[in-house]
Amino acid sequence: MELGGRKLLVCNCEGTMSLDGKALGRACGGDGALFVNTQLCRAQIENFRAATAEGGPLLVACTQEQPLFDEALRDARIDISAAYVNIRERAGWSEAGADALPKMAALLAEAALDIPPAPSVTLKSEGVCLVYGKDETALAAAQQLAGRLDVTLLLTRPRDVVPPRRMDVPVFRGTITAARGHLGAFELTVDDYAPAVPSSRGALAFETPRNGAASRCDLILDLSGGAPLFPSPARRDGYMRPDPNNPAAVQRALFDLVELVGEFEKPRYVDFTAALCAHSRAHKTGCTRCLDVCPASAIRPDGDTVAIDPYLCGGCGACHSVCPTGAASYALPAPRALGERLRTLLGTYGKAGGKRPALLVHDLRRGADMIDAIARHGRGLPAHVLPFAVNEVTQLGFDLLAMAFAYGAAQLVVLAPPEKRDELGALAGQIGLAEAMLTGLGYGEGRLLVLVEADPETAERALYALPEVAPIRPGDFLPMGDKRALMRLALGHIAKAAPAPQQIVPLAAGAPFGAVAVDVAGCTLCLACVGACPTGALQDNPEMPQLRFQEDACVQCGLCKATCPEKVITLVPRLNFTPIAASAVVLKEEPPFACINCGKPFGTKSTVERVLERLAMKHSMFQNERAVRLIQMCEDCRIIVQFEGEKQPFAAAPRPLPRTTDDYLREREEQRRRPSDKSD
Repeated sequence: MELGGRKLLVCNCEGTMSLDGKALGRACGGDGALFVNTQLCRAQIENFRAATAEGGPLLVACTQEQPLFDEALRDARIDISAAYVNIRERAGWSEAGADALPKMAALLAEAALDIPPAPSVTLKSEGVCLVYGKDETALAAAQQLAGRLDVTLLLTRPRDVVPPRRMDVPVFRGTITAARGHLGAFELTVDDYAPAVPSSRGALAFETPRNGAASRCDLILDLSGGAPLFPSPARRDGYMRPDPNNPAAVQRALFDLVELVGEFEKPRYVDFTAALCAHSRAHKTGCTRCLDVCPASAIRPDGDTVAIDPYLCGGCGACHSVCPTGAASYALPAPRALGERLRTLLGTYGKAGGKRPALLVHDLRRGADMIDAIARHGRGLPAHVLPFAVNEVTQLGFDLLAMAFAYGAAQLVVLAPPEKRDELGALAGQIGLAEAMLTGLGYGEGRLLVLVEADPETAERALYALPEVAPIRPGDFLPMGDKRALMRLALGHIAKAAPAPQQIVPLAAGAPFGAVAVDVAGCTLCLACVGACPTGALQDNPEMPQLRFQEDACVQCGLCKATCPEKVITLVPRLNFTPIAASAVVLKEEPPFACINCGKPFGTKSTVERVLERLAMKHSMFQNERAVRLIQMCEDCRIIVQFEGEKQPFAAAPRPLPRTTDDYLREREEQRRRPSDKSD
């Protein structure tokens, strides 16, 4: 049987899962029964080899034995694509495994999708390593690394460190005061810097120190036990910071460091489109959401936009989560690919007869390990809980949350590891936004849950204790367009299927949706806000003085408010589900002022009258009626009238005529012919 263009191979893992081949085949959209292997990785390995010999891509419902299957492909020298999916720990190994057939079909259908890979950047390391510590622990680690790496030891405020019998590594004293860079390109500033004295006897002595020393290295092993050198240190490639009092952790770091020599590919986690960025205009700051949440300090202001350093980016995805325009878009995978996965997973589950799907979003490391532990040592996942793996749970934004509910998820649970607790602020804001939307439309509470948990038993109890909520009618729209378009598609369906439809749902300050309120009486239609608006939500009208606003394009960046010279603009965060949100509405308009000379409309009547009131007979340039009339003329007539006047403001002395050689010769001849003035 084929699924998504791939030959499908399933196995009940020696009968430990309840698999009905006929029912599973129908659930996967096939006409006939699906053959179920019992021991595909051992006794029935020939079934795998036969499927590979037929050619074409494969989908194998087993991840535990993936190395064995990959080895079989290499031995057969067959170049085909093979994808693997785990339906055992995620569905079959559960006390509800007999009811998990819809979930198995959904997991298989999702795995059959072809997801484009993320772009990457290259990091190079030559193995130059700095060991930073304060005692013999750092010295021992440096000596252990010396045979594999080019090591330097830097001791901060050392006390009574016994000199080594042999100087296997250069030893210096110093304290790092500034650090920047990444794997292969660290740059450090060191104060109190001094080399060790070769004649040190009972304890290491050092030469006269100096401040401001500079150092470069490829790798850093920080055993100082102090504050980390970088924000979000776990995400800084090439920087290891184990607990110096934990020998096992130190040894793991040493093993990892010796492998970090050579050239490495790192995903470019975020695609940045500067044209969509709403950070700044004309030196006025608007949106700073990504700058506020980046834990790795990989984002900095860069003129009207921001710049994201792909080498410093640790891939948390918080910038994508909060970016209102989609300028910062997570690429592992792209939002549209995640949308297609959601559509396939939830759609297949519903078509196979699944009810009240609860989406369990987890990361690929700790979350997957937690699910394995629940399946192996506990009750397993409930049949209606669908695991959905992402690179980082912190990448979740309102767009994915809205798409999940629009495609039929009745509940959404985020399983986050405790060590990421400090990075969950952006996610909490996005979940609060989704809760406000769902509550406002009558879907009720209890549909969103964040589990920050390291204990599998506690997580299992929470999943089995999920409240029973009403299902949500699923949509089947294609996930097309950018982040803003995806959100509009999802919100449109959610609003249409809402138990208590509302035209307007108020949101908290800082939400990326809303309107602008303009104090019409104070607005002069200067249109500075139009020039500052990065999304085109505020618009003018070339035909007449008019300020228009299209609400579904507004991201509440605040640039219009910051730019308005009259300070008459207020942000109104809300969701507007009326059709008028997609249309440009007039906020203020005035009749244009007609030029008193030619009748051409220019400016607004109120603006011209205000200028007249402030300048006529009060300013030195407008002390007569003729000068005052210039204010009431268009730009063309104003110039013409000034040139036609008796006093031309740009008049100057006549230019002298050019003189030629003939002029000089003629004057000389006239001088020669002129009678002499001398008397006889």
